[in-house]
Amino acid sequence: MSRHPPVKWAQRSDEVYITVELPDAQDVKLKLEPEGKFYFSATTGAEKIPYEIDIDLFDKVDVNNSKVSAGSRNIFYLVAKAEDKWWDRLLKQGGKPPAFLKVDWDKWVDEDDEVDEDGKMGADMDFGNFDLSKLSMGGGEELDTEATNNADDDESDTEDEVTGQTSIDNEADTKEKVDGSPSAAPEAKA
Repeated sequence: MSRHPPVKWAQRSDEVYITVELPDAQDVKLKLEPEGKFYFSATTGAEKIPYEIDIDLFDKVDVNNSKVSAGSRNIFYLVAKAEDKWWDRLLKQGGKPPAFLKVDWDKWVDEDDEVDEDGKMGADMDFGNFDLSKLSMGGGEELDTEATNNADDDESDTEDEVTGQTSIDNEADTKEKVDGSPSAAPEAKA
């Protein structure tokens, strides 16, 4: 019986990043089909414990432009999508994803935050020659500085004045408790 290694994933509009976290993987086999079938198997450790992943990706992929890089701690797949579009999820099947599958937040970029070829954020965020100064954004009225200066003239007691008085009253109580403790009493000779 094979185990499932931990898998992290992230995406861009044109590619999916899949990282299989399996230290010291041996006999690594990968099969990626254009319909989105992703198969991975490997063994690890002296006992040659088998690990396997067999999933159907959300949409079709470009097998020829996909790449793999195997390191000592993980195997990283850059899977090229057949169409430049964002997927709703990694797997074709809906519902809750398997427990071994997690989002790779280190590589994740939201669809709105993706940088296009020109280095601009969000492809549909071009405002052209839009002039913000023509918008009536409020402000411009003078503040009533006289009302803000008189705010400090309030003659009611503040919390600081009240708590300052009570802390003086409590100070005497604390001294009595410290002086009345058994450790503060003079030692009696027997």
